Amino acid sequence: MTKLLPGTASWTDKPLIEGGRFYPPDAKSAEARLRYYATQFPLVEVDAPYYGLPTVAQAERWVERTPSAFTFDVKAYSLFTEHPTPVARLPKAIQAELPPDLRIKRQFYRRDAPDDLVALCWSTYLDALLPLHDAGKLGVIVLQFPRWVTPNRRSHAYLEEVRERLGHYRGAVEFRNHRWLDAENRESTLDLLGDLELTFISVDEPQGFDSSVPPIAAATTGLAFVRFHGRNAAMWEERTRTSSERFDNCYEAAELDEWTPRIS
Repeated sequence: MTKLLPGTASWTDKPLIEGGRFYPPDAKSAEARLRYYATQFPLVEVDAPYYGLPTVAQAERWVERTPSAFTFDVKAYSLFTEHPTPVARLPKAIQAELPPDLRIKRQFYRRDAPDDLVALCWSTYLDALLPLHDAGKLGVIVLQFPRWVTPNRRSHAYLEEVRERLGHYRGAVEFRNHRWLDAENRESTLDLLGDLELTFISVDEPQGFDSSVPPIAAATTGLAFVRFHGRNAAMWEERTRTSSERFDNCYEAAELDEWTPRIS
Protein backbone atom coordinates (compact mmCIF):
# COMPACT_ATOMS: atom_id res chain seq x y z
CA MET A 1 0.00 0.00 0.00
CA THR A 2 1.30 3.44 -0.94
CA LYS A 3 2.33 5.62 1.99
CA LEU A 4 1.67 9.33 1.44
CA LEU A 5 3.57 11.89 3.53
CA PRO A 6 2.38 15.48 3.03
CA GLY A 7 4.31 18.36 4.53
CA THR A 8 5.49 21.93 4.09
CA ALA A 9 8.84 23.53 3.34
CA SER A 10 9.81 24.57 6.89
CA TRP A 11 7.85 24.90 10.10
CA THR A 12 9.35 28.38 10.64
CA ASP A 13 8.18 29.96 7.39
CA LYS A 14 7.25 33.57 8.10
CA PRO A 15 3.76 33.49 6.50
CA LEU A 16 3.00 30.28 8.40
CA ILE A 17 3.83 32.02 11.67
CA GLU A 18 2.46 35.49 10.96
CA GLY A 19 -0.71 34.28 9.24
CA GLY A 20 -2.17 33.44 12.63
CA ARG A 21 -4.21 30.52 11.33
CA PHE A 22 -1.91 27.54 11.86
CA TYR A 23 -0.05 27.76 15.15
CA PRO A 24 -1.94 28.12 18.43
CA PRO A 25 -1.32 31.38 20.34
CA ASP A 26 0.92 29.70 22.91
CA ALA A 27 3.31 28.26 20.28
CA LYS A 28 5.84 31.07 20.45
CA SER A 29 9.19 29.27 20.43
CA ALA A 30 10.87 27.18 17.73
CA GLU A 31 10.51 24.15 19.98
CA ALA A 32 6.79 24.68 20.57
CA ARG A 33 6.15 25.25 16.88
CA LEU A 34 7.94 22.10 15.79
CA ARG A 35 6.17 20.03 18.43
CA TYR A 36 2.80 21.37 17.28
CA TYR A 37 3.65 21.06 13.58
CA ALA A 38 4.48 17.39 14.11
CA THR A 39 0.94 16.80 15.39
CA GLN A 40 -0.47 18.09 12.10
CA PHE A 41 1.93 16.72 9.46
CA PRO A 42 4.10 13.58 9.25
CA LEU A 43 6.89 15.30 7.31
CA VAL A 44 8.68 18.62 6.97
CA GLU A 45 11.38 19.96 4.70
CA VAL A 46 14.18 21.69 6.60
CA ASP A 47 15.21 24.74 4.59
CA ALA A 48 17.80 26.27 6.94
CA PRO A 49 20.71 23.94 6.00
CA TYR A 50 20.71 25.50 2.53
CA TYR A 51 21.81 28.78 4.10
CA GLY A 52 24.23 27.41 6.69
CA LEU A 53 25.73 24.06 7.60
CA PRO A 54 23.62 22.30 10.26
CA THR A 55 25.02 21.04 13.55
CA VAL A 56 24.67 17.80 15.46
CA ALA A 57 23.01 19.70 18.31
CA GLN A 58 20.32 21.04 15.97
CA ALA A 59 19.54 17.58 14.61
CA GLU A 60 19.40 16.14 18.13
CA ARG A 61 16.82 18.77 19.08
CA TRP A 62 14.73 17.95 16.00
CA VAL A 63 14.78 14.27 16.94
CA GLU A 64 13.77 14.99 20.53
CA ARG A 65 10.89 17.29 19.58
CA THR A 66 9.10 14.98 17.12
CA PRO A 67 7.30 11.61 17.23
CA SER A 68 9.15 8.43 16.29
CA ALA A 69 7.49 8.17 12.86
CA PHE A 70 8.16 11.78 11.84
CA THR A 71 10.29 12.45 8.73
CA PHE A 72 12.68 15.29 7.92
CA ASP A 73 13.69 16.00 4.34
CA VAL A 74 16.73 18.29 4.47
CA LYS A 75 17.76 20.91 1.92
CA ALA A 76 21.33 20.55 0.67
CA TYR A 77 23.83 23.27 1.51
CA SER A 78 24.11 25.98 -1.16
CA LEU A 79 27.72 25.04 -1.98
CA PHE A 80 26.60 21.54 -3.00
CA THR A 81 24.07 22.73 -5.59
CA GLU A 82 26.20 25.28 -7.47
CA HIS A 83 24.73 28.30 -5.69
CA PRO A 84 26.81 31.23 -4.41
CA THR A 85 27.80 30.59 -0.79
CA PRO A 86 28.42 33.51 1.60
CA VAL A 87 31.76 33.29 3.38
CA ALA A 88 30.27 34.79 6.55
CA ARG A 89 27.85 31.87 6.92
CA LEU A 90 30.56 29.24 7.05
CA PRO A 91 31.51 27.97 10.51
CA LYS A 92 34.52 29.86 11.85
CA ALA A 93 36.65 26.72 11.77
CA ILE A 94 35.94 26.26 8.06
CA GLN A 95 36.43 29.96 7.31
CA ALA A 96 39.92 29.56 8.74
CA GLU A 97 40.63 26.89 6.12
CA LEU A 98 39.73 29.16 3.19
CA PRO A 99 42.57 30.28 0.93
CA PRO A 100 43.36 34.00 1.38
CA ASP A 101 41.82 34.93 -1.98
CA LEU A 102 38.47 33.38 -0.97
CA ARG A 103 38.53 34.65 2.61
CA ILE A 104 38.27 38.25 1.44
CA LYS A 105 35.31 37.58 -0.86
CA ARG A 106 31.68 38.07 0.09
CA GLN A 107 30.67 34.77 -1.51
CA PHE A 108 32.12 31.99 -3.64
CA TYR A 109 31.10 28.97 -5.73
CA ARG A 110 32.12 25.34 -5.46
CA ARG A 111 34.33 25.69 -8.52
CA ASP A 112 36.37 28.34 -6.67
CA ALA A 113 37.06 26.21 -3.60
CA PRO A 114 39.84 23.67 -3.03
CA ASP A 115 38.70 20.05 -3.09
CA ASP A 116 39.64 19.49 0.54
CA LEU A 117 37.48 22.42 1.67
CA VAL A 118 34.49 21.13 -0.30
CA ALA A 119 35.03 17.70 1.24
CA LEU A 120 35.17 19.27 4.71
CA CYS A 121 31.84 21.00 4.11
CA TRP A 122 30.28 17.74 2.96
CA SER A 123 31.54 15.78 5.96
CA THR A 124 30.38 18.52 8.35
CA TYR A 125 26.92 18.51 6.75
CA LEU A 126 26.48 14.74 6.66
CA ASP A 127 27.84 14.19 10.17
CA ALA A 128 25.33 16.72 11.49
CA LEU A 129 22.46 14.64 10.10
CA LEU A 130 23.53 11.42 11.82
CA PRO A 131 21.10 11.88 14.74
CA LEU A 132 18.21 12.06 12.26
CA HIS A 133 19.48 9.06 10.34
CA ASP A 134 20.09 6.97 13.45
CA ALA A 135 16.60 7.79 14.75
CA GLY A 136 15.02 6.70 11.46
CA LYS A 137 13.75 10.22 10.85
CA LEU A 138 15.87 11.29 7.88
CA GLY A 139 14.04 11.25 4.58
CA VAL A 140 16.05 12.60 1.66
CA ILE A 141 18.65 15.28 1.01
CA VAL A 142 16.93 17.76 -1.32
CA LEU A 143 19.31 18.99 -4.02
CA GLN A 144 17.74 21.94 -5.80
CA PHE A 145 19.88 22.99 -8.75
CA PRO A 146 19.55 26.55 -10.11
CA ARG A 147 18.60 27.47 -13.65
CA TRP A 148 22.21 28.00 -14.73
CA VAL A 149 22.89 24.28 -14.23
CA THR A 150 22.06 22.71 -17.59
CA PRO A 151 22.27 19.15 -18.92
CA ASN A 152 25.81 18.52 -20.16
CA ARG A 153 28.75 16.23 -19.44
CA ARG A 154 30.01 18.40 -16.61
CA SER A 155 26.68 18.47 -14.76
CA HIS A 156 26.16 14.75 -15.35
CA ALA A 157 29.59 14.09 -13.85
CA TYR A 158 28.75 16.28 -10.89
CA LEU A 159 25.55 14.33 -10.22
CA GLU A 160 27.70 11.21 -10.11
CA GLU A 161 29.99 12.96 -7.62
CA VAL A 162 27.00 13.97 -5.50
CA ARG A 163 25.79 10.39 -5.39
CA GLU A 164 29.21 9.28 -4.18
CA ARG A 165 29.36 12.08 -1.58
CA LEU A 166 25.95 11.14 -0.17
CA GLY A 167 27.08 7.64 0.68
CA HIS A 168 24.24 5.78 2.41
CA TYR A 169 22.01 8.87 2.51
CA ARG A 170 19.18 9.18 0.01
CA GLY A 171 19.19 12.14 -2.38
CA ALA A 172 16.42 13.82 -4.38
CA VAL A 173 17.06 16.21 -7.26
CA GLU A 174 15.04 19.19 -8.45
CA PHE A 175 15.99 21.05 -11.61
CA ARG A 176 15.30 24.70 -12.36
CA ASN A 177 16.17 24.66 -16.05
CA HIS A 178 13.60 23.48 -18.58
CA ARG A 179 16.20 21.77 -20.76
CA TRP A 180 16.59 18.88 -18.34
CA LEU A 181 13.04 17.75 -19.10
CA ASP A 182 12.58 18.86 -22.71
CA ALA A 183 11.93 16.34 -25.47
CA GLU A 184 15.64 15.96 -26.22
CA ASN A 185 16.84 15.34 -22.66
CA ARG A 186 13.91 13.99 -20.66
CA GLU A 187 14.58 10.30 -21.10
CA SER A 188 18.33 10.57 -20.51
CA THR A 189 17.79 12.77 -17.44
CA LEU A 190 15.41 10.32 -15.80
CA ASP A 191 17.60 7.37 -16.77
CA LEU A 192 20.65 9.05 -15.24
CA LEU A 193 18.86 9.73 -11.96
CA GLY A 194 17.59 6.16 -11.89
CA ASP A 195 21.06 4.74 -12.52
CA LEU A 196 22.43 6.88 -9.69
CA GLU A 197 19.53 5.99 -7.37
CA LEU A 198 18.62 9.65 -7.01
CA THR A 199 14.94 10.54 -6.68
CA PHE A 200 13.52 12.87 -9.32
CA ILE A 201 11.48 15.69 -7.81
CA SER A 202 8.32 16.41 -9.77
CA VAL A 203 7.12 19.99 -9.55
CA ASP A 204 4.01 22.08 -9.99
CA GLU A 205 5.11 25.61 -10.80
CA PRO A 206 4.52 28.50 -13.26
CA GLN A 207 5.22 27.54 -16.84
CA GLY A 208 6.72 29.45 -19.76
CA PHE A 209 10.07 30.47 -18.24
CA ASP A 210 13.60 29.15 -18.76
CA SER A 211 13.47 28.04 -15.12
CA SER A 212 10.15 26.25 -15.60
CA VAL A 213 10.14 22.47 -15.50
CA PRO A 214 7.04 20.72 -16.87
CA PRO A 215 4.78 18.97 -14.33
CA ILE A 216 5.96 15.47 -15.12
CA ALA A 217 5.12 12.71 -12.66
CA ALA A 218 8.02 10.28 -12.70
CA ALA A 219 9.67 8.08 -10.09
CA THR A 220 13.33 7.19 -10.60
CA THR A 221 13.57 5.32 -7.27
CA GLY A 222 11.09 3.66 -4.94
CA LEU A 223 10.19 7.12 -3.66
CA ALA A 224 7.98 9.58 -5.56
CA PHE A 225 8.41 13.25 -4.59
CA VAL A 226 6.25 16.20 -5.66
CA ARG A 227 6.84 19.83 -4.67
CA PHE A 228 4.01 22.34 -5.10
CA HIS A 229 5.50 25.79 -5.68
CA GLY A 230 2.27 27.53 -6.63
CA ARG A 231 1.39 29.24 -9.90
CA ASN A 232 2.29 32.85 -9.23
CA ALA A 233 3.75 33.53 -12.67
CA ALA A 234 4.03 37.28 -12.06
CA MET A 235 6.61 36.71 -9.30
CA TRP A 236 8.29 33.49 -10.43
CA GLU A 237 11.50 35.02 -11.77
CA GLU A 238 11.41 38.31 -9.89
CA ARG A 239 14.21 39.24 -7.50
CA THR A 240 12.15 39.40 -4.33
CA ARG A 241 13.18 40.26 -0.78
CA THR A 242 12.01 36.88 0.50
CA SER A 243 11.33 33.55 -1.20
CA SER A 244 7.81 33.50 0.24
CA GLU A 245 6.89 36.39 -2.08
CA ARG A 246 7.63 34.20 -5.09
CA PHE A 247 5.47 31.41 -3.72
CA ASP A 248 2.55 33.62 -2.68
CA ASN A 249 -0.28 31.53 -4.08
CA CYS A 250 -3.35 29.65 -2.92
CA TYR A 251 -4.18 26.54 -4.92
CA GLU A 252 -7.71 25.94 -6.10
CA ALA A 253 -9.04 22.44 -5.48
CA ALA A 254 -9.29 21.84 -9.23
CA GLU A 255 -5.59 22.65 -9.66
CA LEU A 256 -4.61 20.08 -7.07
CA ASP A 257 -7.02 17.56 -8.58
CA GLU A 258 -4.92 17.64 -11.76
CA TRP A 259 -2.31 15.62 -9.89
CA THR A 260 -4.65 12.86 -8.74
CA PRO A 261 -4.31 10.68 -11.87
CA ARG A 262 -0.58 11.40 -12.04
CA ILE A 263 0.26 10.07 -8.61
CA SER A 264 -2.45 7.46 -8.03
